[in-house]
Amino acid sequence: MTDDEILFGLALTVVLATGSQVLAGKLRVPALIVLLPAGFTAGALTDVVHPDKLMGANFSSLVSLAVAVILYDAGLGLNLRNLTGRTRWIVGRLLVFGVLVTFLVTGAVGPAMFDMPLRVAAMLGMILVVSGPTVVGPLLDYVRPNDKVRRILIWEGTLTDPIGGILGALTFHAIATSHRVDIGRGYQLGQFGISLAVGLIGGAVGAALLWWTLRVLRLGETLGTLAQLATVIAVSAGCDIVRDDTGLIAAIVTGLAVTNIRGFDMPARRPFFETLVQLIIGLLFVSISTTVTPSSLVPVLLPALGLIAILVLVVRPLVAFAATAQSGLTTGERAFIGWMAPRGIVAAATASAFSASLVDRGESGAARILPVTFLVIVGTVLLYALTAAPVARRLAVVKPSGTRVLLVGGEPWVVDMGRSLRTAGLDVLMWAGLDEERQRIKDAGIQLARGDLLATATNPGARLEGVTAVFLATDDDDFNALASVVMQDNVEGPVYRVGPPHESHGVVAPYTGGAILFGSSLVRHALAARYEAGARFLVQSASTPVPADHDTLFVVRADRRLEPVTGDEPVTPQEGDSVVLLGSAPFTQ
Repeated sequence: MTDDEILFGLALTVVLATGSQVLAGKLRVPALIVLLPAGFTAGALTDVVHPDKLMGANFSSLVSLAVAVILYDAGLGLNLRNLTGRTRWIVGRLLVFGVLVTFLVTGAVGPAMFDMPLRVAAMLGMILVVSGPTVVGPLLDYVRPNDKVRRILIWEGTLTDPIGGILGALTFHAIATSHRVDIGRGYQLGQFGISLAVGLIGGAVGAALLWWTLRVLRLGETLGTLAQLATVIAVSAGCDIVRDDTGLIAAIVTGLAVTNIRGFDMPARRPFFETLVQLIIGLLFVSISTTVTPSSLVPVLLPALGLIAILVLVVRPLVAFAATAQSGLTTGERAFIGWMAPRGIVAAATASAFSASLVDRGESGAARILPVTFLVIVGTVLLYALTAAPVARRLAVVKPSGTRVLLVGGEPWVVDMGRSLRTAGLDVLMWAGLDEERQRIKDAGIQLARGDLLATATNPGARLEGVTAVFLATDDDDFNALASVVMQDNVEGPVYRVGPPHESHGVVAPYTGGAILFGSSLVRHALAARYEAGARFLVQSASTPVPADHDTLFVVRADRRLEPVTGDEPVTPQEGDSVVLLGSAPFTQ
């Protein structure tokens, strides 16, 4: 290829990777629905985006390092201390049964369906056990199942990434070192143990390096991100040099150690690292999909559709109903869990890495692993994306429509506002830091959030389950401003804050963006002063004329959606809506 063709190919790959994820975000669908077809189409129509021509023989090594970064990031999201109670029991059973049944069934039908040896079918089966939160999460955001079901599926999807990656790497070594997967027929336990030990040692070294850089050196967000990236790549590459494909094990172990060992000083947010991982995901899967040619898909298309039917209609329902037996879940909840197992990012990445290595080793049928995985990913994601919402409605596991408000603050006027929102028919949850304020919320009969909720809300790996809007109304304007920024990505809906008094107050509040409640006139101190002077909140039908000297604060739609009044856009009540007003009273600043 000429220099111009290489530049054009690299630029086109970046544009496709970024544009596909932007489009997927706007459509609220998993990015793989757009990424893989975009790469496949570009690979079929042009030669400039083929990674074997852009990077030559180095592509497989780059894929291995990219997968290591992705799996490290997946490991960072696995704080096992947050998996508690009955959810842990259900998720554990789903993982055990899911891995075993998927592996055994795929390994059993693979040789006949795809004309491949048992050991290669076993590799395919282990690749297909993974799902992933990057696929499950957007689907659940669209479907909106109840919190219990969502929690189980998110944890299962998150845990299958590193578990599947580890088991995939171990299965690969079992095949590569002995050409068998049967211990009783000469499986080389010594070789297997060496590979596992190299990966574990690499993970320990990676954790020690990150302890030194993040804990001892106290690197900030930017340098801390660079340190994580450099450590993961160096440890993964070093392990692969010592022993092929042990770097994936090291990357996962490093991520798990950083998250679960107490004392690590991880940044509260990792926007640079998260952005880098998203870019790697896009580049990786556009590149992988370009290597899947129409000629490689045709021979496996019909058998792959048969495998999809087996996985969707037999394997997943069997696993779900066995794992959730005597769990206390309703029949509808158990059935919906049995209808949600899309394959995702780690499946595609490990298929690309392991199949290429097996092909290089001359394994018969290994070239079919990637196209089969590609079809299973696209097929399962499309199937669940099209059917999950109507299935959830039919099984009655969809959350009731309407807004669930998290109101942060404990002053008397804030608690009274929360009581008014509840009177208007909304589900209101409140949080406050001081014991006096928390007692005031309890006395008002409003549900009080647990004490660590705000710590959860500012954790980049967490999510406020069920909360669809946050109103920050504490008496600390800087806290409201900062919390509105860090909570944006962890809530299904918008985050609002009351306005600061004026530009001379607060360190960051006047200079921070975010939606401001009630416009510029009804700022925090004005609301508190008017309430102390006797003003009160009033809930009435939108068809009733607004009394004189009353301000409209919220419009509650007929379907219980809440729209606050802000300074950005006017909110017009419709027939059947309710409004929350603040009565006027004499006020002097």
